[in-house]
Amino acid sequence: MPRGLVGVVSGLLMLCAPLAQVGTATPSAEPSALARFLALDDPNPTQFRALRHLEASNSRFEKSARMDVWTEGDASGLRYTIVAEEGSEYIRTRVFRASLEAERAMWASGAPDRAALTRANYLFEELGVQPDGLTSLGVKPLRRDLLLVDGVLYLDPADGDLVRMEGRLSKTPSFWTRQVKIVRWFKRFAGVRMPVALESVALVRIAGSSTFRMTYEYESVNNQRIGSPRVVVGQ
Repeated sequence: MPRGLVGVVSGLLMLCAPLAQVGTATPSAEPSALARFLALDDPNPTQFRALRHLEASNSRFEKSARMDVWTEGDASGLRYTIVAEEGSEYIRTRVFRASLEAERAMWASGAPDRAALTRANYLFEELGVQPDGLTSLGVKPLRRDLLLVDGVLYLDPADGDLVRMEGRLSKTPSFWTRQVKIVRWFKRFAGVRMPVALESVALVRIAGSSTFRMTYEYESVNNQRIGSPRVVVGQ
């Protein structure tokens, strides 16, 4: 399997960091969807512990793998412990492990701040209400960056909070990758918006279409107990 998949998953793991935003909108009697979104109180987590479930596959080479990983983040950085894995050794070693190491290094460098949903990083466009009832905003990156997405934000009409983000990476991870389409889902825990799932399809030269999926089950956020995730054998 071409090494392009390593770069794809490295970038996708970084995209699973919480997306910060800075409120810059001016309050009004009837704020727009964009104004409501930018005005949200959206702090970064000071602590979290979550069980991640990672899966990747490529049909052309008939390779697939899965991995369960405990991840913890706080002021000292990001740490991970692999608790279960199966499938392709190449994907587990050269993709999952290599990407987790890359994510840890990027956290230490403060790179997740580059992905913030702010006017410094994006142009926003109001797209109206969608058939599913969610309000939508188009987002156009102001620069090509592996951590920025060219696509659409879907907001809860009740409070303007982010529910889902869809689009493609504004910059491909490597020569081997032609395009990466992603969908991310979010939910608030202890008042903090956190990622709960990511799905992607990457078009990789020679290898064709490669898929990746990751879900999060949180044990704690900001030292508040959220749940009791566990690894299910044979899942």
